[in-house]
Amino acid sequence: MSRFEREKGAYKISTDPRCIDLEATHDYLSHSYWAKGISKETLANAIADSLCFALLDDNRQVGFARVVTDRATFAYLCDVYVLEEFRGKGLGKWLVSEVLSHPNLQGLRRFVLVTRDAHGLYAQLGFGPLENPASFMEIVRPYILPVVAPGT
Repeated sequence: MSRFEREKGAYKISTDPRCIDLEATHDYLSHSYWAKGISKETLANAIADSLCFALLDDNRQVGFARVVTDRATFAYLCDVYVLEEFRGKGLGKWLVSEVLSHPNLQGLRRFVLVTRDAHGLYAQLGFGPLENPASFMEIVRPYILPVVAPGT
């Protein structure tokens, strides 16, 4: 797959794996409500098997998005974040817009995500409630992620 890059002023979005800062991504996600305690090894495996987007300010990663997909029919958008000090600049909306424009994510039958508090952002980009929520099922194992001891 060819590299996907977009620029907007001082910011850049890239799918180049060399642009992804595993340390920065782990630091943010391991403290997030949706991936609290995720191990660096688990995250590295998830990144390796996903289509990932690094949001960069110069060479510093300030945001991230990950898509789990077969690149033909289905995609799940997850692990989206923009560092707090960079919020309010439209970067989150731009990041997700560019994710949605990626050539390997066109023509998908279904593109889903789960969010606790960003419904307004995602609605602006075409996401809405499940068309038929009764048809979705899940296995939830909320404690499957290894817990990282404080200070490690």
